[in-house]
Amino acid sequence: MSAYLQLSDIQVSFNGFLALNQLNLEVNKGELRCLIGPNGAGKTTALDLICGKIKHSAGSVAFDGIMLDGLEDYEIARAGVGRKFQVPSVFRELTVSENLQVARAKHPGVFRNLRPGYRRADDEAVDRLAILVGLEDHLNMPASFLSHGQTQWLEIGMLVAQDAALILMDEPTAGMTSQETQKTADLFLRLKGRHTLIVVEHDMGFVKAIGDVISVMHLGRLLAQGSASEVESNPEVRKAYLGSGGITHA
Repeated sequence: MSAYLQLSDIQVSFNGFLALNQLNLEVNKGELRCLIGPNGAGKTTALDLICGKIKHSAGSVAFDGIMLDGLEDYEIARAGVGRKFQVPSVFRELTVSENLQVARAKHPGVFRNLRPGYRRADDEAVDRLAILVGLEDHLNMPASFLSHGQTQWLEIGMLVAQDAALILMDEPTAGMTSQETQKTADLFLRLKGRHTLIVVEHDMGFVKAIGDVISVMHLGRLLAQGSASEVESNPEVRKAYLGSGGITHA
């Protein structure tokens, strides 16, 4: 059986610098994959490539039987790939409920999807989404009033609302309190299986809490892969992190 997401011999170059160099990565459907590595390993570049933000000069990307090569980012999004960047992207002037309504919309245009009839028809679905991401008590609160962690959860809820089959997340716990980080881990574990997730993260405690399989990148390539204990004991991984505080502080 072929992988749900498959990156084959990927090469990405920026002004002659190989950010991704013969990268091969496979992720199965419903998996929660953690992507780690020292700074400059190519982790964020890999996410940028999958969602179509950047293009590769060699290799191929396949998702759910669809070749993503040559597709524009909006076409990749329509194919079921959702991306959460380090800085949350929500409609800060709208309430939590309205943000989720807009994310669920089948037609473009914010205000077009906030008509009263739309709200009444989708209240139940919006309520379920709010409960999923722990914002059921904040439905009528403008997004600008949410804490950093709550804003991150709202954006994740918006990706779920869009029926993103594959969700890419770049350092989702950055800036969170320990309590928010734990709630985020719980949320990801609930999403696993229903969605396929790839998470770039530096917090190894968080990675150990959520990741069944951890892929380690270094110099644009896949260096090692396995469980947390397997990658931590891998001598090549330990060498790659030399001088950076160690893999525990990745």
